[in-house]
Parts: sequence; structure tokens; C-alpha cells
Amino acid sequence: MGNMSSPGKPPFTSGIYHEMYRKKVWTMRQYAGFSSAKETNSRFLSLLTNGQTGLSVAFDLPTQLGLDSDDDLSLGEVGKVGVAIDSIHDMKILFKDINLGEISTSMTINAPATTLLALYVALADEKGIPRKELRGTVQNDILKEYIARGLYIFPPEHSLRLTTDLMKWCNKNTPKWNTISISGYHLREAGCTASEELALTLTNALYYTRCAINSGLKIDEFAPRMSFFFGCHNNFFEEICKFRAARTLWYDIMSEFNPKNIKSSMLRFHTQTSGVTLTAQQPMVNAIRVAYQALSAVLGGTQSLHTNSFDEALGLPTEESATLALRTQQIIASEIGIIENIDPLTGSIMIENKTKNIMAEVRKIMSEIEDNGGSMNCIISGYQQKMIHESAWKHMKNVENKDIEVVGVNKYEENNKEDFEAQRLDINNTRKQIIHLQELKKNRNEDAIKNALQELSRVCKSEENIMDSIISAVKAEATVGEINNVMKDVFGTWISPSGV
Repeated sequence: MGNMSSPGKPPFTSGIYHEMYRKKVWTMRQYAGFSSAKETNSRFLSLLTNGQTGLSVAFDLPTQLGLDSDDDLSLGEVGKVGVAIDSIHDMKILFKDINLGEISTSMTINAPATTLLALYVALADEKGIPRKELRGTVQNDILKEYIARGLYIFPPEHSLRLTTDLMKWCNKNTPKWNTISISGYHLREAGCTASEELALTLTNALYYTRCAINSGLKIDEFAPRMSFFFGCHNNFFEEICKFRAARTLWYDIMSEFNPKNIKSSMLRFHTQTSGVTLTAQQPMVNAIRVAYQALSAVLGGTQSLHTNSFDEALGLPTEESATLALRTQQIIASEIGIIENIDPLTGSIMIENKTKNIMAEVRKIMSEIEDNGGSMNCIISGYQQKMIHESAWKHMKNVENKDIEVVGVNKYEENNKEDFEAQRLDINNTRKQIIHLQELKKNRNEDAIKNALQELSRVCKSEENIMDSIISAVKAEATVGEINNVMKDVFGTWISPSGV
């Protein structure tokens, strides 16, 4: 496994930077988005005022599915689990009084990732911010949508064309932008184990790597801008070892492609504490769970961290609970002496053995997937989905049997129901969103819209990179739904095979 006691040196088991947090503390990036762009902008400004160092945008389900807020399929979902974004005008409101040249922005968006990045770039152009200065991440990880989350639009081959088009475009135009964040978080939330989370994520990353190379990119043109996104659960030491194992495994995987730039072999990752471990019973106790999960992410060497709010099992976080979640990270960074020590658990027999065991388990699962035709073939056959379902079922039975103890659920239960006020959404904001969208559609330059969408359709049918045509369309005031409808017309849509 190499010299595991040398941070900043291959295989990066102890961390990808020599100084780790002594030089720069991880980015505190709280995931936020709800209701309208105006309300979300207020939450962003509050978080930044309170010391957050990066933005992370949560989009509502219609936006994640490339639908406009006035689409019949959007009914009842507008602004519910994230912010509704229909056009360039919503993006202007979302980032009002925020300097896109100074802040880094993460956008959790996959199927319509090209559209949302185009909106961000178009806004930066309008503000006069050079594209080469833009910093952030677009998730752009469509494989995990087919496996666990279900928010896909197009058939896999067309989705992967969009993924690689975005990677190619960013390589030339936004060199500081992370073009993909391969997500284990959503797989873990769906029920898989720590080793399965790593194995499925790294197998997906390997598939993206091969697709990018097949599309004409060289390994060092995109690999340094690939990032990862993992969950962090309750098993404190297992999670620390999972992160250490992930870096080592990625270094080994990348050696197959002979990169010249060492950054191509560094696994950089964002962590989010586990939403699925939060309980509606005794919700304040979740703050303690989150603190331990956050600490294990930091001890594991994360580059970026989101800490969940204690009330998220009941609804969207209130401003008070969101601030407490941020303060949790700040205490770890400022008060308990962690940042002075680089991988302080290295050399522990238990830590080293557990890290090795996780790596062995991950390699076994990855080998099985490769033997069954690789990530995409297994997705189509339902291989990964079946694995996750079986692990989720086993975990549920273990909780029911009390083989796994959960405070407030099957241990130390309380009969009295807490009087707790969760965040409430203003239904009027949904109505306003739809009214503003319909006004936009009435007052635009119809010839400009028509020409932009026709050009987008032409590019979709060609082998040209799609990004510039989408940027032109959003600048002409085309909506997210209109742009993705053009792509649906050309690419078609996809439904998971029966039985998966």
C-alpha cells in the first residue's frame, strides 16, 4: 500500500496535501435551496455572513428533471426540495450580491447539468467575470441516477455524450471548474454498505474516465478536475478508513492510464453527513450524530464538508438549525485542535487493518462488476441496484431486530411527542414562480428563441460540442424546460428496464 504515513505523497492514504488543514481548512459548503430564488439567495447571504466559505445549490425536482415550473408534471413539486430555476432571470436573483469571481459554487445537478452550468456561465458573462476565474463543481454524475436516484432524462449513451461535452468545454473555457463529482452519497443513502459505496463510485469513475478518453480527451486534461462526493455514516472508524482507502484505490486505478500530472491521481472529495441516519424521533439528538460524522470526515481528510441540520428528518432546515450545523464544522476547525494534526490515526493497527480490509472488499466488488461487463452493462441488467436493495433490506432487518441500535428509535425511546416547528414553505412563492415564468414567455423575443432552439437542435444531431449552443439559448431567455425538450426530441427518453 506504499508509505501510508506521508501525507501529500502517493498513494495519498494519509491525505492529498502535505500540510492538509494546517495550511487551509476544508471548504465549509452547506447545501441549501428551497422555494424561490429570492428566499434561497437570502439563505446564501446568511450562511456567508456566518462564515460559510463556499455555496452549494439544491435544486427542486422539476429543475433536476429539466422541467419548467409551469409544466403539468411539476405540479406540487415546485420549490419543495430545492430552489426552482427556470431561466437566466432566476439565476440573477439566486446570486444577487454574490461575486461569482470570488466564491466557489457547487451545483447538485445531473441530467440537465449542461443547462444549469450554461446558466451560471451566462450570468458570469453578463457580470463581466472571466470564465477562466469561475470556481466550483457541477455534479454531472448521471450513472448514479440510473443506479439509485432515478432523476435521469435521456438514454444512457446520450447522457454520457452530455457528460463528456461538458468536460471538454470546461477544459478549454473554465479550467478551475470541477467538471464532475462522482457521487457515492446517493448510493449510500439508498442503502449500500461503506465498501459498496466505494466500489460502485470508483467503478462509475473508471467508466467516465474511459468515456472521456474515448471522446478524445487526454487523461491529464480532465482527471485533475474530477472530484468525488461521499456520505459519512455513524460507524466512526469505518468511515475514516473508507476515506483513506478511497484515495489509495483511486491512485492505483489511475496508474492504468499513466498520467503525467500527479493531480490526476489525487482523489479530492466533498462529504455530506448522512441524511438517512437522521431520526424524526428526538430530532435534537441528530445534532450529536452530525457532529461525530463530521469529525470522522475531517479525520478522514475531506476537502469540503456539508453538515446536515438536526431537523431535516422533519422538513427543510430552518435558519437556526442551518446555522447550528455550520457552527458544528467551525467548532471542529477552531476549538478542538484537530487541524494541527495530519491523519492523526495513521499507524494505529486497527485503522491500518480496517483500511486494508475495506480496500480488499472494494477490489472484490469492482472485479465482479468488471467481469459482468463494466458499470454500464451492470446498470442495464440491474446488478448494482440489486446489491443496494439487498444491503438496505439487511440493514432494516437489523434495526428491527435491534442488532443495530438507534437512539430514540429502538433504544432509549420516549413516548412524549416533541413540539417542534419545522421550516414551512410559502405556497405563494410557487404561484409567483409560475406567474413570472409565464410573463417571461409572453414578453421575450420569439425570433431569438426560435433561432436559438433550432441551432441547439442542429447541434444535438451533430457531433459538435453542445455547450455553446445551450449558453446562447439561455442568453436568448430560453427556459430550462424548453432546452431539455429540444434534447428529448433528438435524444429520446429512457425508462429503467422492467424488474430493476
